[in-house]
Amino acid sequence: MTDHLPRALSFDVAAAQYDAARPGYPPALFDAVEELTGRPLHGSRVVDVGAGTGIATRLLRERGARVTAVEPGPGMAAQLRRTLPDIPLVHGLGDALPLADCCADLVTYAQSWHWTDPERSVPEALRVLRPGGALALWWNVAPTEVPWIAEQDKRLRRELSDGAHGAPDPTRHLLNGLNAVRREVRWTRSVPLDLHLANLGSHSLFLMLGKEATADFLDRERALLLQVFPDGVVEETYDVELSVLVATA
Repeated sequence: MTDHLPRALSFDVAAAQYDAARPGYPPALFDAVEELTGRPLHGSRVVDVGAGTGIATRLLRERGARVTAVEPGPGMAAQLRRTLPDIPLVHGLGDALPLADCCADLVTYAQSWHWTDPERSVPEALRVLRPGGALALWWNVAPTEVPWIAEQDKRLRRELSDGAHGAPDPTRHLLNGLNAVRREVRWTRSVPLDLHLANLGSHSLFLMLGKEATADFLDRERALLLQVFPDGVVEETYDVELSVLVATA
């Protein structure tokens, strides 16, 4: 986490934008989590690590889970507190969870596992899980077989030397030598162009880039996307990449 900390904490300056513009997750994702963990979310003790503004935290609670949020960024945590004032919130990192042993049925990382050091975060997750509990990681990743997404991804990589359509392949972060199961769930949402651009601009590569350069890129992106979506409504497509590891009972 230390090497990635400045970029990970860059979200603090855009917490409200992040909360308003970032996509949520479809019900089918949580169905898959229940299937792969073998346990209903309703009544489960869930620790949502890297909770950010609480996008996944909120959805987990709506499924009946008893959720504790863990978040290192003060700006993101403050936004979570404003929207979910009754959710227990702990300041901390996945590499050193400030939680007791065997306190959770499920540990979740929504869009945040790639900010951890798996050599530390895997043992920490297993420590706080009860026997038979599970670690679940997921990311919204925009599939580049969709033509307009592929073109946008090319522009991001050409101009910014990076993509902003999701995390790196989760297998590089968890599956080495571990008996995890993967599932993929596709879903879409239709959003105004301004919201799509706000979503794009809430990614860490733009937050680290600076306001002027970000505004220049997004202005050009607006003009190009209006050629694809002349009504100003963008259909975003996502594959939620889910990995689940069940702790040994």
